[in-house]
Amino acid sequence: MRAVKLSRRCDRNRKRSKRREIYCPIHMCFLHSASRKYQLYADKAGQLQERGMSRQTALILVKTLTAIPLEGEWLEEFWCDECQQKRWYHVKKNSQQHSGSGKRSNYSVRIAPTSLWEQATGVVDANNGNPSVSEFTRRQSRMNGSQSRKDFQFMF
Repeated sequence: MRAVKLSRRCDRNRKRSKRREIYCPIHMCFLHSASRKYQLYADKAGQLQERGMSRQTALILVKTLTAIPLEGEWLEEFWCDECQQKRWYHVKKNSQQHSGSGKRSNYSVRIAPTSLWEQATGVVDANNGNPSVSEFTRRQSRMNGSQSRKDFQFMF
């Protein structure tokens, strides 16, 4: 009698994407996502030229669109098992797989420089905070313990 390998139906017909294979640039171990993706955009022609676009095309795009989303690039926080800490990385999806002796990945990863945060969408400026939040609310959120009664002395 012939042996038949039984597999679950969900394993045979898996249409969902597999886990992203993003590896730590320092230890080459698997990185675990710890935040959402923050997409990047370009608002200067020089930023587009760095990514291989001609000067004239970059100037025209910036003039017409003001902010151009960068496809396949984002900022994301990852947990490294070797470092035992979270770090923010600039992730760039490669069009081809690397051919080398190391682990193969479709992504190039580097620690995110602070200048890149100015190009991220949905990020609140750490120096100025959210402009829609009042100074009172900002101060209350930074207070420790139950010291906040001093702002409500007129009620007590």
